[in-house]
Amino acid sequence: MNKIKKGLGRGLSSLIGETKVEQATNKLSISALYPNKFQPRKIFDEDSLSDLEKSIKERGIIQPIIVRKSDENSKYEIIAGERRWLAAQKAGLHEVPVVVTEADDLKSLEFAIVENVQRNDLNPLEEAQGYQRLINDFSYDQEKVSKFIGKSRSYITNCLRILTLPSDVLDLIEIKKISAGHAKILVGLENASFVAKKIIEKKLSVRQSEAFVKIFKKKKGLNIKLNDPNIQNLERSISDKIGLNVSIKNNKKNKGTITFVYHDIEQLNKIIDIIKSNY
Repeated sequence: MNKIKKGLGRGLSSLIGETKVEQATNKLSISALYPNKFQPRKIFDEDSLSDLEKSIKERGIIQPIIVRKSDENSKYEIIAGERRWLAAQKAGLHEVPVVVTEADDLKSLEFAIVENVQRNDLNPLEEAQGYQRLINDFSYDQEKVSKFIGKSRSYITNCLRILTLPSDVLDLIEIKKISAGHAKILVGLENASFVAKKIIEKKLSVRQSEAFVKIFKKKKGLNIKLNDPNIQNLERSISDKIGLNVSIKNNKKNKGTITFVYHDIEQLNKIIDIIKSNY
């Protein structure tokens, strides 16, 4: 158990120890703070915020908000603690306790991911996007993400595979219409959107969804052919190096296709740059 939590178990205190803290806990005006541009979390549950607001009214903010000075203005960017900052505003506070630290963009993203993953505050899509950003923007590979977060390599791989789902399914994950367990079942299905709608319509559990997919495949006469282990290893190796999902289809005559999955223009440009620089 300790081994699994090794990376993430370091927590925020360890990350703070890796940065220079300018001053001890101090107080700053709420208006002097603004959200972390690398915040992986997009949705803040209103009920959870209300509970935190009540707690802050009764006991104040126990854990200081971690901030860094902005390079663009005289304000401070929140590195960790945006939820506390939002709840403090609802509670009518004018000042909040903060710890000012020096952190570059990478460290800022690491702070945000660690805090949210530790608290289980991210939905599966937000978590995957956070890991993908470490890969795309800061040259992490899946192994490095795994060690940093303190979760297994297979966990990170499966988490990132969620990003290959159709946009309408990703929207359902984001608004919590379907769970992480459901999402994993949908990955790789050509009819993922259809199955997702059936899961919601019939209110299927994860186990029921697995059974539904198996029945549907049998009815449609779909045969699943497992990839050759060598092909799987090659896909994994390429994916680790470029930070993008890769699919290789190879027939008996050693002819086939290789597919790179990208989700925005930056990722497309990355593929183009890699090809141009090597050929």
